[in-house]
Amino acid sequence: MAINCLRVLSKIPLSTKPKSPKPHLSLPQPLSLCGRRSASLSLGVVAAVEAGISHFSSMSYDKELHAAKKAASLAATLCQKVQKELLKSDIHSKSDKSPVTVADYGSQALVSFVLERELPTESFSLVAEEDSGDLRKDDAQETLQRITALINDTLASDGSYTVSSLTTEDVLRAIDSGKSEGGSSGRHWVLDPIDGTKGFVRGDQYAIALALLDEGKVVLGVLACPNLPLTSIGSDTKHSSHNRVGCLFFSQIGSGTYMQPLDGSPPVKVHVTAIENSEEASFFESFEAAHSKHDLSSAIAKKLGVKAPPVRIDSQAKYGALSRGDGAIYLRFPHKGYREKIWDHAAGCIVVTGLCKSESGDWAGFGK
Repeated sequence: MAINCLRVLSKIPLSTKPKSPKPHLSLPQPLSLCGRRSASLSLGVVAAVEAGISHFSSMSYDKELHAAKKAASLAATLCQKVQKELLKSDIHSKSDKSPVTVADYGSQALVSFVLERELPTESFSLVAEEDSGDLRKDDAQETLQRITALINDTLASDGSYTVSSLTTEDVLRAIDSGKSEGGSSGRHWVLDPIDGTKGFVRGDQYAIALALLDEGKVVLGVLACPNLPLTSIGSDTKHSSHNRVGCLFFSQIGSGTYMQPLDGSPPVKVHVTAIENSEEASFFESFEAAHSKHDLSSAIAKKLGVKAPPVRIDSQAKYGALSRGDGAIYLRFPHKGYREKIWDHAAGCIVVTGLCKSESGDWAGFGK
């Protein structure tokens, strides 16, 4: 029995913006189970992919991937600095009571800045989680100044761009460049500047998740996971403080999936697990019980005969860990009323499926 990575379902629309009245972008149902590297994509997924595969197979997204890696890496640098020195004043609550930090805003502004600098000749559309509304209020000016200083310090330390210091208005404009509604035509970047903000605040796992959609298809994805160990994680793995952390996962359609340290060391190609027996598998799920039904996950794991306890971590770092075979299964069952957003899965989806051509010339997934 091969453990299958994607559920055979028709494409499920994911909202690009909360309460947006416009048509939603689409991508396959979020990953439930992860399969062996030699497995082909499930029939339902193949049907969804093949609709436009001939168009994308002949295209190169190398310059876009380079820009995305640069943007995510710089955002990760800023986030690491903030997490190390996190102040209570850096944490705020949005209207839906979810937390947002200066790093969320700084990460989004940096990604926007880098993408526009690296790809100046392309029309720019960014669908992202944050906006500057709260930062424009009178009582947020100190926070805005701190975000601006963090961005300028990060750019100055990197030294890649000869630019005078950004002003607070520059930062607000960069954040608001993420207000695009997207759509099923043209190219649109999709960003979660910090996926797993609660994990970030706790000092645990989080990810900067960036993807590119072309004509409604995810064609590349980058996950920067600053706290994820470079070695495998799992229920039976213990990590000590001297273990190296900081992973960058990336994939573009036709090329498979790669991982490299955030310090810039050379990348290596990664594959999902080859485990076929569910009794030998381990599974990932959300750390926060509010994000997924842990009781249901436990019941399904028991039905599958899974013996290992669940590995609970925040964010799309789970997708990165799955892409290199740390676990075999990812179970996510949101509570009633929760609606998935495209930035929660776009980058992780292509990082795990790792679409590339097989030796026979067919399209295959799972990093084969």
